[in-house]
Amino acid sequence: MSNSTNQSVIDINNGGEPIDVKERKRQRARERYAQMDADKKDELLKKRREAYQQKKARLLVHSQETESSQDTKNAAPGGKDPFAKFGDDYHTLEQVTDALSHNGLESSNLIVGIDFTKSNEWTGKLSFNNRSLHAIGNTPNPYEQAISIIGRTLARFDEDNLIPCFGFVDATTHDQKVFSFYPENEPCDGFEQALGRYREIVPQLRLAGPTSFAPMIETAIGIVDSSGGQYHVLLIIADGQVTRSVDTGNGQLSPQERETIDAIVKASDYPLSIVLVGVGDGPWDMMRQFDNNIPSRAFDNFQFVNFTEIMSRPIPTSKKEAEFALSALMEIPAQFKATMNLQLLGKRRGFPHRSVLPPPVRVYQQPSGYSAVKQTQSTGTGYVSPQKNASAPRQDSDVGDQQTCPICWSEAKNLAFGCGHQTCADCGKDLKVCPLCQRAISTRIRLY
Repeated sequence: MSNSTNQSVIDINNGGEPIDVKERKRQRARERYAQMDADKKDELLKKRREAYQQKKARLLVHSQETESSQDTKNAAPGGKDPFAKFGDDYHTLEQVTDALSHNGLESSNLIVGIDFTKSNEWTGKLSFNNRSLHAIGNTPNPYEQAISIIGRTLARFDEDNLIPCFGFVDATTHDQKVFSFYPENEPCDGFEQALGRYREIVPQLRLAGPTSFAPMIETAIGIVDSSGGQYHVLLIIADGQVTRSVDTGNGQLSPQERETIDAIVKASDYPLSIVLVGVGDGPWDMMRQFDNNIPSRAFDNFQFVNFTEIMSRPIPTSKKEAEFALSALMEIPAQFKATMNLQLLGKRRGFPHRSVLPPPVRVYQQPSGYSAVKQTQSTGTGYVSPQKNASAPRQDSDVGDQQTCPICWSEAKNLAFGCGHQTCADCGKDLKVCPLCQRAISTRIRLY
């Protein structure tokens, strides 16, 4: 990684005190806005609308190209071609972020799960200079690198900047539970805080086993259900395969493999995409099977990415980061559209939530400044978006023409929210809550 990138990661917890330049900038911007009079606020909103119109023009110019690429993808023999709508010549994370935006992703809800299996102590022999993959030092370990790259790529799309973060397979959870990074399942305020909290937690826990991704996936399903069926992306970072004992015969699955497969299939009934990032030396055979051969899913909701293989390529660091981010996220826009076509959005199914353990740390400190965005806890998973206490959904029988924006009644619907309702882009760009169901808006997807 470049020196500037390393510094941004290392400084997050330098001397035990977070140094968060981006958060300070965001706070100053909020303070300046609060001090503006009504005229200045109107002027600022006008500038933002003009910027959006410029972005809209770029999106419309790009739409014919993406539709043509989708047609090529659908016609290609052998099924999916994830690069059909994306090029492969990206050199920076900014370019990847732009590509995701052009292909329909305008906001996202991220969930992070970190694997604390005992094998992390030796699976960095080849790829991490024989160090534990969770080693905390002056250079970021593979887990920190992956969180940082994905976090920076998705930061533009995250409106509330809150990321529920969990760990699993340590000595307190094994293959049965997960623990939250903060007490009461409070999320991290941005990926920078997630990295800082990760560095606080790692020295306090004991790596263990056996490994199953099922508890993490089912916890994420509970978060999606608690949100009222908003679209989420679950990022799991792990060092290897789900546990398979020597007693497991050829053609058979271990209990942990079966539970993980069942959880992935179950997750396809919810608006949830799963991205599994493999760090360390592997092996990755079972992960690739999960990616390619899991049957009976409502949609293709799982993507495996070999972080080590991409980051070991002899190319500039910025290009490696861009290629990793693209490989991890390139299927997200199409997967969101699949959840919409299947009418998975905006539904609360009453999923039986898993209990989540508190963080295994001696000092249960709260995230700094978190009181302003205190979460509402109503279930075992506990994470609900700050504004999910809005009024209950009402029937939308008065929508009228199903293809016309229900606000202006003139433009076609081309912007979808996480709840599943749609408006035109002009009417929906500044909304805080859905005008039909009154749910808080945290996801916007541009439709073509």
